[in-house]
Amino acid sequence: MKYYTKKPKIRLRIKHKKLILVIIIIFVLFNSILYCIDNSILPAVLKMAEEEMKREATDIVYETALDIYSREFNYSDMVIVEKDNNGNITMIRADTVKLNYLSSKLVLESNKKLMNLQELGVKVPLGYMTKNLVIHNLGPKINIKMEQVGNITSSYESVFESAGINQTRHKIYLNVDLKIRAILPMNSKDINITCQIPVAETIIVGKIPNTAIELNKP
Repeated sequence: MKYYTKKPKIRLRIKHKKLILVIIIIFVLFNSILYCIDNSILPAVLKMAEEEMKREATDIVYETALDIYSREFNYSDMVIVEKDNNGNITMIRADTVKLNYLSSKLVLESNKKLMNLQELGVKVPLGYMTKNLVIHNLGPKINIKMEQVGNITSSYESVFESAGINQTRHKIYLNVDLKIRAILPMNSKDINITCQIPVAETIIVGKIPNTAIELNKP
């Protein structure tokens, strides 16, 4: 007569328990790593990406504005100062068609250049994550993609300042607003960018009428 024991089944159960324990440990470690990445590494990467993308996008807008307005903007053509027979200023009006043409040109050119930046993205050194100044720029670089959110908007701002007796300094600014998004595999962040670009500054001799020009209206 042959006798059978239950030892193999007991060993099998022990192996199953060990396997389940290993799976649980791996799961916990994996989630711990993801938590660390999501709470420590990704915020640092996004912050660096935000700084780089702001700098790149701002440079694009300023350089494009400098190129367009230095070639095509002329104060006397854009802003007409009308005086009476005694030399008193009766009206200051702006040629909004020409002004809007230049701002539209700026938006179109900036959009083209931002599209190139969108395809390339920005690269953030891995050493930045350690926040250690010694290895800040060391290590492989992580490529972070960018996409533009919505359209670029622009508006002119007119500022009058006293520049002496019967003299007024007139400044014109172009305000440009845009939004971009930094994209990572597990996270993303929208970045608002505002640029105020000095367009012109001139001295007007004579008393400025109470109704100053509004550059954003025809």
